[in-house]
Amino acid sequence: MDKNKLTNDSNVPDANNRIAGNVPGKKEASSYVWLIFLVTGILMLISGTVCLLWVFLLKPQPEVAIVEYPTVPSPNNNDAKIYSPLTGQPLADAGMINAPTFCIQTPNGTDGARPQAGLNTAGVIFEAIAEAGITRFAAIYQNPTSAVIGPIRSLRIYYLQWDTPFDCTIVHAGGSDDAIEAVRAGGYRDLTENYAYMYRGTVGTRRWNNLFTTATYLKQFNADRGFDSSNVRGFTRMTPEEAKKSKVDNLATEQLIITTPTEKNLNELVPKATNIGLKFGWYPNFNVDYTYDLATNRYLRSYESGASHEVYSCPDQDLGEQNPENTCELTQMAPAVVIAMVVSEHRASDNYHEDITAIGSGDVYVFQNGLVQKGTWNKASAEEQIRFVDENGSEIKLIPGQTFVSAIPDYGSVDF
Repeated sequence: MDKNKLTNDSNVPDANNRIAGNVPGKKEASSYVWLIFLVTGILMLISGTVCLLWVFLLKPQPEVAIVEYPTVPSPNNNDAKIYSPLTGQPLADAGMINAPTFCIQTPNGTDGARPQAGLNTAGVIFEAIAEAGITRFAAIYQNPTSAVIGPIRSLRIYYLQWDTPFDCTIVHAGGSDDAIEAVRAGGYRDLTENYAYMYRGTVGTRRWNNLFTTATYLKQFNADRGFDSSNVRGFTRMTPEEAKKSKVDNLATEQLIITTPTEKNLNELVPKATNIGLKFGWYPNFNVDYTYDLATNRYLRSYESGASHEVYSCPDQDLGEQNPENTCELTQMAPAVVIAMVVSEHRASDNYHEDITAIGSGDVYVFQNGLVQKGTWNKASAEEQIRFVDENGSEIKLIPGQTFVSAIPDYGSVDF
């Protein structure tokens, strides 16, 4: 056989043609295959489109019921709202709900006690006569921040009974015999005059009203004794949302229909009260007036003598032992809630101090949102918190914010 003839035969593809894939007839076959794939793809696309149209447009769809589930706040829910048991205001840090509390005896005499320092930052303030017609405060603070707090004066048994439900450290400078005995017997957290945690400011015109403390000192006292929390039994409060619904923006009429978050009656007829006069006795320096400020929904506090009740508002930082007049700025007291409790009161056996019934019941006037609700206050024991109920027996909820509770003697008066 002729090898050259075999290699050069035109009917046999050579090696180069085989490598390149240029086999005669293969190009035409490949074109047919691609055509088949194209037609098949188009048919599949058309059938898929028809199926989708049938499912979403032509086929009847069943009705789907939309169920709305209520949101239930949970301690593990970051969106759950936590409110202060002392003031009812929202807490940015849930850990502060059990922060230690302090109940500080603060004087109000005209003998150098005024202006007080840090009183504007207290959550609840009790006001009553201490002696000789002169009023004194039991101011309750939770997680205090003021750089200066005071002055600090002596304790009375009825202040102690009001303080007890707040589970606080009692801060004072001595006190009446029955109060000191009750503190010792009751195992209270007790910080009486102690210069490791208090200091004397410059005497000046303050004379004996120059004993102060600081937020840092108070927290240090608790830390030194392992007092790291308080179980506060506060007043019954509205949430901020409920309070917003209850607020009245138009006080033009004597009687107003307002919406309140009570279960028994959502529409209550409540009289307005934008000017309040509380008389503890015959001394205008201690009787007080409140004027409702609609813009802030607060009550501007003044004395019957005409002077505004101004206090030193101090920075939220540790400044050491400072005189408030050198460190703080004056501001007018303006609580969100004013409560006047009518109490049985008379001179004690020493004919100087007062004997006030703190455990029991009596008439009460609750002022908030520019309105007044009359009812009854009830306190069953020193450990129980005071309850306020209206004339229908429903509990009166307080709006969030600073609350001033004044114990008005049965020989005094509440005017509005």
